[in-house]
Amino acid sequence: MPDARAPFPCSQCGKCCEHVGNLAATADLDRGDGVCKFYEQTTRQCRIYDQRPDICRVDRQYALHYQPLMSWEAFVALNTRGCKTLQALDDTPTAPGSGAAPD
Repeated sequence: MPDARAPFPCSQCGKCCEHVGNLAATADLDRGDGVCKFYEQTTRQCRIYDQRPDICRVDRQYALHYQPLMSWEAFVALNTRGCKTLQALDDTPTAPGSGAAPD
């Protein structure tokens, strides 16, 4: 049976990539200023997206570590709160089409 769950609602704001230094699980991706060494700030895209680490894949993290503990919907809600927290750190608009760009 195919997986029918809704995908993670990523806004592609890049805030998770701009704050990898905040978590031990992503600290090895830090280029020295808290930003991921694979993140291109001008385009807000990952240079290795198709080969990105499992920690950067919400669906993979769920399958590997959280599926026995909570539903996909609960996991998405938890991660969405994390996204909003990261967005609030910079206090800048990040909605798609907002015209906001990183400094």
